[in-house]
Amino acid sequence: MPVQRLFRNGGLVTSVVLVQRIAPFVENDEHMCETSRMDKRERADLFRQRLLEAVAQKGWSQSRLASEAQLDRSTVSQLLGGEAARLPSSQALGEIAGTLQVSSDWLLGLSNHRGGASEILEQAVQMTEVQRHPVDAQVLDWSLEAAGAKIRHVPAGLPDIFKTEEVLTFEYEDAVRRTPVQAIADAQAQMDLLRRPETDMEIALPVQVAESFALGQAMWQGLSAPVRRTQLQRMADELEDLYPSARLYGFDQRQRYSVPFSVYGQQRVAIYVGQRYLAFSAPRYIQLMARHFDDLVRAATVHAHQMPDWLRQLAKRVR
Repeated sequence: MPVQRLFRNGGLVTSVVLVQRIAPFVENDEHMCETSRMDKRERADLFRQRLLEAVAQKGWSQSRLASEAQLDRSTVSQLLGGEAARLPSSQALGEIAGTLQVSSDWLLGLSNHRGGASEILEQAVQMTEVQRHPVDAQVLDWSLEAAGAKIRHVPAGLPDIFKTEEVLTFEYEDAVRRTPVQAIADAQAQMDLLRRPETDMEIALPVQVAESFALGQAMWQGLSAPVRRTQLQRMADELEDLYPSARLYGFDQRQRYSVPFSVYGQQRVAIYVGQRYLAFSAPRYIQLMARHFDDLVRAATVHAHQMPDWLRQLAKRVR
């Protein structure tokens, strides 16, 4: 039975089915990993390189590997030092991987995680606790690590980075555990990162979210019209100023659905599930979610170059 947990975030219930549901889709997609397109010679070369690395890390000789893996010395000799690199049989591969405590997928270049199954799972899937704060340290660290690479982001509401102090105070007044000065400084740090010339960020937002904000509906009920209008106008100005480094697309939630998540270059993908981030670092998971994001962009009803004008028109509807 898959392990399923439900988390609630501002009225949005996200069902996260851990690993058991994700793995079949990932494993069956031959286009998810660059190394899946290697030819046999290239894969054999990579196998030898990684096998030599694993044996060296153990400090073993060829004879020791053959003995521990219960393989013929001639077989190990051919794999490690033959004239032409060769791939092992499935039996030899399993024995070698188990003996060296590395993943057979890693030996073959199908994964970047070298550990055994339990270690791979621990490295590839992490649950990170977060405080509900407009800009938390974990997100900022992940953004800095991905500097120079594309960051893709689907927020739970309006993107926090573009929110005015009035909107942040309204949304986070009971959750922020820092002084206003600290909150403003943290938000400014992320905006400074966004203004770096090497930054490349794409954001996909359901148009219904922006429309609900403009009308003061859902979680924004009680937020005054002048504050909502100012927010939309400021967001339009900042997007126009930051384009093309920052690009916001609007998609129709009736046609496409997405949980809140971010893809940080090739380093990781983080799915926001309320007070936690479910973070994946395995390349296949990252590419799966990057493709999902790209599908949202392709289905956009408001494109990035149109977004500032669209937001200004929406601001005129605020009453």
